[in-house]
Parts: sequence; C-alpha cells; structure tokens
Amino acid sequence: MPWLDVPALVDHHCHSVVAAELADDVLAGLLTESDRPPAPGTSPFDSALGLAVRRWCPPALGLPAHAPAADYLARRRELGAAEATRRLLAAAALDTCLVDTGLTAAGGRPLLPLTELAEAAGAVVREVVRLETVAEAVTATAGDWPYAVGEALAEAATGAVAVKSVLAYRHGLAVPAERPALSAVVAAAGARQRAGHGRLTDPVLLHHLLWTAVDVCAGLGLPLQLHTGFGDPDLTLHLADPSLLSGFVRAAEPSGVPLVLLHGYPYHRQAAWLAQAFPTVYTDLGLTAAYTGPRVSAVLGEMLELAPFGKLLFSTDAYGLPELYLVGAAQFRHGLGGLLADWQADGACSAADAQRLARWVAAENARRLYAL
Repeated sequence: MPWLDVPALVDHHCHSVVAAELADDVLAGLLTESDRPPAPGTSPFDSALGLAVRRWCPPALGLPAHAPAADYLARRRELGAAEATRRLLAAAALDTCLVDTGLTAAGGRPLLPLTELAEAAGAVVREVVRLETVAEAVTATAGDWPYAVGEALAEAATGAVAVKSVLAYRHGLAVPAERPALSAVVAAAGARQRAGHGRLTDPVLLHHLLWTAVDVCAGLGLPLQLHTGFGDPDLTLHLADPSLLSGFVRAAEPSGVPLVLLHGYPYHRQAAWLAQAFPTVYTDLGLTAAYTGPRVSAVLGEMLELAPFGKLLFSTDAYGLPELYLVGAAQFRHGLGGLLADWQADGACSAADAQRLARWVAAENARRLYAL
C-alpha cells in the first residue's frame, strides 16, 4: 500500500509521555483505553493496536517489523527508556505537537514537561489548556465562582493554542442550547463547595463552564476542542455521540469560536456531518487511526465521505507511550496514502487533488485553524 509522503505532520491533539522505565504489564496497559487489568490469559498486545505497535515500532529500535512482543519489550529495556523514547519520537517525524496538559502522569509515572517533550521529539510543542482542570482548582465562594472561573481560564489560556473540554466524560454531550441561569450556577457552586469541591460533575456547572470557554476563546481567538466518541470506562459511550452537541453548536455559532471534535469513533460519521453542516465545526480521527489497525484506510474513508477536506485534522492523541506517537503518525500516513491511491486508481481524483488533500489534513488545516 502506498505511503503518504508529506513533509511534516502537525499533531493537533496529544499528551506527553513517560520517559522512565515501565514494567512490561504497565507498558502493555497503556495500549488500551481500559483502566482495568486484562482478562486472564489475554494481553493488550493481542489487538489491532498491538499489531500496529509491532508493525511500526520495532524497526525504530533496531528489530524487524512484527517482532514478538517479548522481544520488543526486551529490546526496549536494553536500550533504556530514555533512548527508546528518543528513537520512537524521532521516527514519528512530527513538526509540531499541540499538547493537552490536563494529564500529568501515566502508569504511575510523571509525564515529561513540555520543554523535555519538545527536545525528545525534535518538534515545536504548544499547550492546549484543559477546561475542567482549570475550573477544579478554583476555590472561590459560590457567588464569586462563575466570575473566578472565567478569570482563571483566561489567564491559563493566554499563550496557549486552544482550550479542551472533557465534558463527554463528566456528564455527556447532551448540552442545553441556552446558557444556565446565573442563580442556578451559584446554587450549584454552593452545593459543590459544601461537598468539599473535588471533581466537577454537576451538569449546571459543566454547562456554565462550556459557555465560559466559548467566551474566553472568542476573546483570545482560540478554538475549543471537545472529546467525543470512545474512551476509558469512565465514559458512557452513547452520551459521547457528537450529534448530541447539535443544539449547542447552533447556539455557539454566532461567537465564531471553532469547535473541534476529537476522535469521534464509532460516531465519526456524525462528526463528519457536523463539520459539513456548520462552518465553525472541525473534526479529526485521533487515536482511532491507531486503534483500528489494518482498518485505518476504511475508517478514514468513512470520515471523508462527508467531512470537508479543509476541516479534517491529523492527531495521534498519544498519551504515556512514545510508541503511540509513532503508531499514530505511521497509521495516518499509511492509511491516507492507501485511500488516496485507491481514489486515483478509480478516477475519483487527480494526483494534484490527492496531494493537496494530504497536505491540508497533515498540517495545513491545523496551521490555519490554530494560527501556527
């Protein structure tokens, strides 16, 4: 299958990695969205993502493609985590990474600071601020909380390239189109304060927070990223269907704030429709490209059935393991290269069309959207 030859990739949504040594079972556990141990007699390596890791990563460490998982893990230990991380990130050949800093650890070990990630990857690294993380640190009185959250978010997002929400995990994406009443927000903030703060899950506070993000992003000229589709067991999948955001999208449209739907799968066709229907909506396939393994071209094709070519972006959503950066980048290049070759062979597009689409999705759409 043809390999997509693009000069640079802009990974518009990802996380940092662990450069410390990880036990084999901990490393394997980062190859799944589950936060539970695998069933007896099974391994996360025995999955479409596991096959993709064994396809793309061993050559970066001096082993043949499809090396057995045990041989790969032994070679990783032999090189040491820092050297393996450097090699894997370099092989991903990323130009720019937009990193969600809402997560600070993986597998019980701290993630690299952004400066060290940039050095290891040889890439430009910019920050994406996580909305709920900022809000959870605000300890103002109930009456001041709605305003204090806005001030804290504006301060945190100054110098960042985007704000990101994980509303899908906290309450789901069925967001009322109207802003919640201030009195309801203050009452909910008071109840949370009496309960001892903690994790934000109250729907009134979450919906106020989302509208606060729209206001802050409009003022700073930033996009707002939203997790959609599959994730870890903390998420209720059907509540992460991006089509549930339709009313909110319409209500937020006058603000002009771009809404970027991340991942989407298995609702990626709904995300593509939203991107087609609304000028402010953009989308990506994210970690789905890695997790679907040999089906990546088919899933990319399903996304491009409806998504405008200028509104689909590349990302890895890599987290914890440098392998996920390399697999995400390689799967994207391989999958989109094969898809566009099929389109050309069928007469659906010219070589020039294919090259332009590839450049847009690989980097240029992200550069335009995030003003890089």
